[in-house]
Amino acid sequence: MERLTKGSHRGRLTAAALCVALLSGCGGAAATAEPGAGPTADAAAPTTNPSTTSAPSGSAAALLAALAVKGRAPMTGYGRDQFGQAWADVNRNGCDTRNDVLRRDLTEISMRPGTHDCVVDAGLRADPYTGQDLHFVRGGSVGVDIDHVVALGDAWATGAQYWPVAERIALANDPGNLLAVDASANRQKGDSDAASWLPPQKSYRCAYVARQVAVKAKYRMWVTAAEHGAIARVLQTCPGEPAPAVGVMTLAPVGLGVVPSVSASPRPSAPAGTDPRFATCAEAKAQGYGPYGSTDPEYSWYRDADHDGTVCEG
Repeated sequence: MERLTKGSHRGRLTAAALCVALLSGCGGAAATAEPGAGPTADAAAPTTNPSTTSAPSGSAAALLAALAVKGRAPMTGYGRDQFGQAWADVNRNGCDTRNDVLRRDLTEISMRPGTHDCVVDAGLRADPYTGQDLHFVRGGSVGVDIDHVVALGDAWATGAQYWPVAERIALANDPGNLLAVDASANRQKGDSDAASWLPPQKSYRCAYVARQVAVKAKYRMWVTAAEHGAIARVLQTCPGEPAPAVGVMTLAPVGLGVVPSVSASPRPSAPAGTDPRFATCAEAKAQGYGPYGSTDPEYSWYRDADHDGTVCEG
């Protein structure tokens, strides 16, 4: 039977005639439901957005249609340390992931001498989130953050809390899930999914949600109904948006129980909030690290004795 639409007299007559012809009752919920009423199916059941059912093969919309749709798991037990130290050297190139991403995303970069072209001192970034041109200077006041496109808190609530630690470390350091972006935009986003936050620069939203879908598919995460709907609405404006290849630089497929190495041996029993690799700034600097500004995650590991917003600078 065709679905009735509001104000369709012909549709109502057709439905009535069919009921008489079949001598079957047309009462009950189906007969009394008005167009526009809410669905009668279990709201917790996986759903599929109609806009993704005939999406082009290889597109983000097609990949979205394959993701499970479920509610968020509790945030109980979540913490950044559940995803390993920030940042690991997962590809064993002798350089931590943060500097790998800075070298990849920045232009006109200058490197810290004596670090084997690892530590980025300065560079330019055309920020995809805001459209602004950012000038990155290590320890400077202009903030450039490395964003997890699928935020780690969102990942925790959509599957990651059930993974082995090695898989969470892989996600946290997967270049396919990382972008150098404007620090203020990144901190506005926090642990939000696409239902709660999208990049201010609208022209980047298709690429942004496509990357989220690709990462969630790779790591077998699910999406919430609200998240699914938000992503689908963005992709309706760009139905052919491809699902990007992610994880090109990862060490190995996830879930194999291989814990990525770090760029230096962790200190035994390092107190919380201190550098897990080096006991002093002198040791960090000898390995090519520092100085750290107040926008760097490493800043909180050391005491800023002169209160100038920079540590390990001397």
